[in-house]
Amino acid sequence: MNHKMWYTSPATDWNNGLPIGTGRLAGMVLGGIEEERIALNHEWLNVGQNRDRRNEDRSEYLTKVRKLLMEERYEEATLLANEAWGGNGGVSDRPTKEDAYQPAGDFRFSLDQGEVSNYKRELNLEHARVKVTYESEGKPISRTVIGHLIEDCIIVRIYAREELISGNFWLTREEDPRCDISYDIGNATIIMHGAFHRGMKFCVKTDLKIRGGKITPVGENMLRVEDSREILVFINIGTDVKGELPLEECRRYTLPVKPWERLYRENIVEHEKNYGRLHMNVYEEEPDLPTNERIIAYREGSNDVTLPLLYFNFGRYLLCASSANGELPANLQGKWNEELVPAWDCDYHYDVNLQMNYWPAENGHLQDYTESLFVYLEKMVPYGRDAAKKLFGCNGIWLPLSSDAWGCATPETYGWSVWVGVAAWMAQHMWWHYEYGQDLEFLEERAYPYMKEVAAFYEDFLVKDANGTYQVLPSQSPENRFVGGGDLPVTICVSSTIDIQLIMDLLSHSITAANKLKIDQDKVEHWQEILDNLPPMQIGSKGQLLEWNKEFEEVEPYHRHVSHLFGVYPGEQIDPERTPELFDAARVSLDMRVAAGGGYTGWSRAWVACLYARFGEGDLAWEHIRALIGDYATESLLDLHPPRIFQIDGNFGGTAAILEMLLQSYYEELHFLPALPSGWKNGKVIGMRARGGFTVDMEWAEGKLTKARIISVRDRNCIIKDGKDKYCIRDSWGNQVDYQIENNKIVFHMIKDRMYFVTIETE
Repeated sequence: MNHKMWYTSPATDWNNGLPIGTGRLAGMVLGGIEEERIALNHEWLNVGQNRDRRNEDRSEYLTKVRKLLMEERYEEATLLANEAWGGNGGVSDRPTKEDAYQPAGDFRFSLDQGEVSNYKRELNLEHARVKVTYESEGKPISRTVIGHLIEDCIIVRIYAREELISGNFWLTREEDPRCDISYDIGNATIIMHGAFHRGMKFCVKTDLKIRGGKITPVGENMLRVEDSREILVFINIGTDVKGELPLEECRRYTLPVKPWERLYRENIVEHEKNYGRLHMNVYEEEPDLPTNERIIAYREGSNDVTLPLLYFNFGRYLLCASSANGELPANLQGKWNEELVPAWDCDYHYDVNLQMNYWPAENGHLQDYTESLFVYLEKMVPYGRDAAKKLFGCNGIWLPLSSDAWGCATPETYGWSVWVGVAAWMAQHMWWHYEYGQDLEFLEERAYPYMKEVAAFYEDFLVKDANGTYQVLPSQSPENRFVGGGDLPVTICVSSTIDIQLIMDLLSHSITAANKLKIDQDKVEHWQEILDNLPPMQIGSKGQLLEWNKEFEEVEPYHRHVSHLFGVYPGEQIDPERTPELFDAARVSLDMRVAAGGGYTGWSRAWVACLYARFGEGDLAWEHIRALIGDYATESLLDLHPPRIFQIDGNFGGTAAILEMLLQSYYEELHFLPALPSGWKNGKVIGMRARGGFTVDMEWAEGKLTKARIISVRDRNCIIKDGKDKYCIRDSWGNQVDYQIENNKIVFHMIKDRMYFVTIETE
């Protein structure tokens, strides 16, 4: 149910295409009738002119900027800080040195056919394939495209049952003065070579296999097929990123000799290994309408309560397709981009966007697809050490607000880049991977060493004031500013709320990790001393959580970022039980931001939905999911940033919000259906993951839990929040399990890998 997106006409533009991918390769299928276009990408392909950029020593500015901040001369401090650490790009009128992510080009074909009828274009999320079917003068033709996860290539199959197929097939790339293009053509092969001036080299290789008929080269970049019963096209892309000729990368992936049926079946099985780990169903009828018509009706007020489920499934599919064989994490557009000059270079932004891409990974049972993110972060560590030393004179690592495929730690967005919170925020994902999976080896060998490096930076960077409080100088609240802070997009300040929350997040988890590993007790004591002496979060005159260290007037009270609410979501520093006053104040802040017009981008709307889910407001979260789909999605459900820029983070953020509605597990306590929207009265979810090493299945009816099944990866106590109902708990042997009620929570002991069934007893 709701695993198919389908249409009765081709895509009108790239944004309405249907994506396929292997993680390394990506394609956007437009489904044209007279001419098909599959826009192609390779995850490493960028201009490649600035892969060796380095920082200059700027540490002498730190004392001057701190002095201005302590004197509350914020405008002067902002200007000086940006001259010191803002880098190029942004509002500097200087060219950024980030390398822009680039399209590889297009594979196109045109079939000899008559008038077309009964056209259908479909993306099957479970089978990971795009299929176009129609009749040409009454004769059926099907075109199927897959990103084959085992062969790691894009495969196109064209078939017309007993009819013969003829057509032209070619490669092309939009004219680009920075890039030289040439072609080689063989009996059944087209190779397009590309070379950026002073940059990267790449190639696109297309091989045709036919059943019957013949292939004839036509010109420099086209093959003509005559009278074939079946045409298979194998597309691969190579780059020189690893010091080899681009064609050598393509040749590492040998041309498959398997028949189409086997290729198709084995790809489904491989895809299901990850995508199929979680299934959700809402017991409402799915409208039998093309997806674009469903979206139009949704915008006009239809009560299509299953469309968010389709959006959820599509989000998980996108993470699979952008990650499976990938060496790089998903960027601002996943792995799909058609623009030669993409917005924000189609890079990695670290003040919410890259993080949001992976919000649904751990609890959405796609944890294997976080590996490219961790590898990327680990490769940044040497750059981060160099940056911390040269920019601030500190040990540990500092990471920039944005970077590219190379992961260089140079600030490249003047006006935004003076921020020290990135590395701590990324450390959260390392911790989550341990927290959800309980892999002690991962914690010891990868997560903790990274977290310790980040902590080392703060040990040096934080300033202890006369009151014994550790201050963050300089600081910012991405990407916001206050009155009196100057005209640059972001005001530099003292100890923004998000910076305090990020340090709390990092150090509390580092302490827990060190204690579990029984190491670094001297560090533990120092980190605890810092935690005990951080500035407290503050509540303003309207009952709102303050974004900065004082109640400044916001220039944009409707700002798209809600950085100061990190501690609510995705953090855990603001909690209804442990910090109820701050939790209430954070809710006031969110309501104020939304009332002023906030959430006006796709990703921002998704974050708002996540926050309302965390506040237990299922119907409010639902409203923002509805707006995310109705106002910020293309007809193929790709997330949009105004005016009409594809930006994938909103897809992933919306997926995360739905997960947050169904199950929360902060502090390793299970909270079933904490924000279930009233539109989803009856349903079932299988395979959600929770902090502490749990996997949870749930069924609910009339808005209330009826049954849950829980499995743990280790022997441990299980804590279930909300002990108002009377529960019956049985293990997989049918034995009744005793439980205690402590502070209105159910507590019982679990044995590793044993199933436990939780039901609510009715009177």
